Amino acid sequence: MTSGALDQVTGGRVFFKCENLQLAGAFKFRGAYNALSLLTPRERKRGVITHSSGNHAQAVALAASMLRVKATIVMPRDASPVKLEATRQYGADVVLCGPTLEDRVQVTTDLIVRHDYVLIHPYDNARVIAGNGTAALELLQEVEKLDYTFAPVGGGGLLSGTAIATKALCPDTVVIGVEPANADDAYRSFKTGKLMPSINPTTIADGLRTSLSELTFGIIRKHVDDIVTVSESEIVEAMRFLWERMKLVVEPSGAVPLAGLLKLRGRLRNKRAGVIISGGNVDLTRFFEQYAASP
Repeated sequence: MTSGALDQVTGGRVFFKCENLQLAGAFKFRGAYNALSLLTPRERKRGVITHSSGNHAQAVALAASMLRVKATIVMPRDASPVKLEATRQYGADVVLCGPTLEDRVQVTTDLIVRHDYVLIHPYDNARVIAGNGTAALELLQEVEKLDYTFAPVGGGGLLSGTAIATKALCPDTVVIGVEPANADDAYRSFKTGKLMPSINPTTIADGLRTSLSELTFGIIRKHVDDIVTVSESEIVEAMRFLWERMKLVVEPSGAVPLAGLLKLRGRLRNKRAGVIISGGNVDLTRFFEQYAASP
């Protein structure tokens, strides 16, 4: 999709790859389906497991249902109720855990030891990264040459796949990762050349609170040109633009790359830029309750 209003603001042409309209509401379905479709018959019989606060959980659950593979999903108790319910509705067994990444990893590890499940990691998995990269692949096949590509970065699975696909098809395209300033471990890692952990991230972009892995960090260092950070208010303004001006329901994490593009709009005059909108899974319960309560 495109926006005349945004093109006016930037002085260039901006193309959105709308993964908020993807199956399960996010790009995560691409990586999950690719990884599960490549399982051996023996691995399918063992069943799969993953840990996720939401979008990857739903993606693995849906892909497993389509491919008739048993799926167990470890999710934090404070995950979005909407994402929890959707994961269950797709047919996965949901196991709740504490709120931290360490809690998720520990519970997942214990279940693998007990049941011999196959781990489908949210981003530290080459097959997941390859599937994620098909979003940028399709974008470039449709709109052809871009001067810039913007993608969000949390664990780095989407940015890694985006960078690999982009640099393969358009080596001169500048690939920029965008991250919340309140969860800037990827930014710090990229700038220092040393993998840095995420420390107490407190951002509305809940899908971007995770840390890079050695795998994604290596790919990002090789193929990504820069990482920029954006404030919480910049994320909200980008989300508001997408909702109000483009009529796209986009979650905060999905609006982050647009926030980065707007921050760098001075570079975009007479340029062509692509933006990967990563997802649109927003809990709208209170929104509709407010309407229902109105006279």
